[in-house]
Amino acid sequence: MTAKSEHPYPLTPEVFAALEVTKRGCDELLVEVDWIQKLARSQATGVPLRIKLGLDPTAPDIHLGHTVVLNKLRQLQDLGHTVIFLIGDFTSMIGDPSGRNATRPPLTAEAIAINAQTYYQQASMMLDPAKTEVRYNSEWCDPLGARGMIQLAAKYTVAQMLERDDFTKRYRSGIPISVHEFLYPLMQGYDSVALKSDLEIGGTDQKFNLLVGRELQREFDQEPQCILTMPLLVGLDGVEKMSKSKGNYIGISEPASDMFGKLMSISDDLMWDYYTLLSFRPMAEIDLMKQEVAAGRNPRDCKVMLGQEIVSRFHSEAAAEKALEDFNHRAKGGIPEDIPEISLEGAPMGIANFLKVAGLSPSTSEANRNIEQNGVKIDGVTIADKQLKIEAGTYVVQVGKRRFAKVTLG
Repeated sequence: MTAKSEHPYPLTPEVFAALEVTKRGCDELLVEVDWIQKLARSQATGVPLRIKLGLDPTAPDIHLGHTVVLNKLRQLQDLGHTVIFLIGDFTSMIGDPSGRNATRPPLTAEAIAINAQTYYQQASMMLDPAKTEVRYNSEWCDPLGARGMIQLAAKYTVAQMLERDDFTKRYRSGIPISVHEFLYPLMQGYDSVALKSDLEIGGTDQKFNLLVGRELQREFDQEPQCILTMPLLVGLDGVEKMSKSKGNYIGISEPASDMFGKLMSISDDLMWDYYTLLSFRPMAEIDLMKQEVAAGRNPRDCKVMLGQEIVSRFHSEAAAEKALEDFNHRAKGGIPEDIPEISLEGAPMGIANFLKVAGLSPSTSEANRNIEQNGVKIDGVTIADKQLKIEAGTYVVQVGKRRFAKVTLG
């Protein structure tokens, strides 16, 4: 009698290649041995694994930080697995408390519907629609009703909830925690039960919520999902995570030249994180580039390649080439082609208000900061006087390295 194998499915080289793809750039894979077995089973049986990503459409636009998990989903789709793009229309009405020190205001159903549509349209630029299920968690959350919600809540304790860092900090600091906030991780976990997910992906700030799904699947006698957490992409400032509220983001719907210019502005060190998390190039190729830079190659060459790859993905190769031409032209002090033309009335106009009304600065205070930093040029001349009055006429105005406009003031 032979001993029972620890792995009932063969661990082939393809399984370990798939494991390598899964782990590329990830922060944590829980539990790796379980994931290996799921991959082996899938390969042996031909049944795709179910990969879940839950998104609350709290904002309609996607930036490159959001694409870190979307890229990972695409990599797993390319291995043959099914992605479940779960839109949290029910959980959005609760509001995710992850990483917050205050209750997040819930969204209206109308705002959720609009945001969700825009979000998926943008995500489809990265995902394979043929291998993507789009689901809304109101499908199974609404029918639960009050009785079902109470029965679900009985499967998780308050002590377990308070193991979560942000809840613990708020509790100890005397900052209110509403009871409905405990329902958020519970409902997110129930999504995994409803979808029978094999793997759930999220940012590192979502780890607690993902673990709740694993525990609830056990409670419902399902095979527990594995968990893959991805790092939060650092923004253009090189310090904080990429965020619209911090103004350090690159939106995937931005003009090609703006996107390319922002990518060229990141530090040489940060570039390698962007390569790992955003590029589709093999890691062996990226590692070789690192060695070449260490040996003296100009890192700008590598940054250009990264910028071209990302811009091509969201625009086209032709747009990426044009963005590079514009960038090089600006770097030599030139003015890009096709700059917007703006007509204003109200001459003479103070310089700060002029920049604000022309849409070149978000506010007069920001315009004054741009002037103080020698970041404003009119017809190629740097402006230093914050009290300057702009007379009637037509001017080529530049703010910073990337904002240009031809402004006619009447």
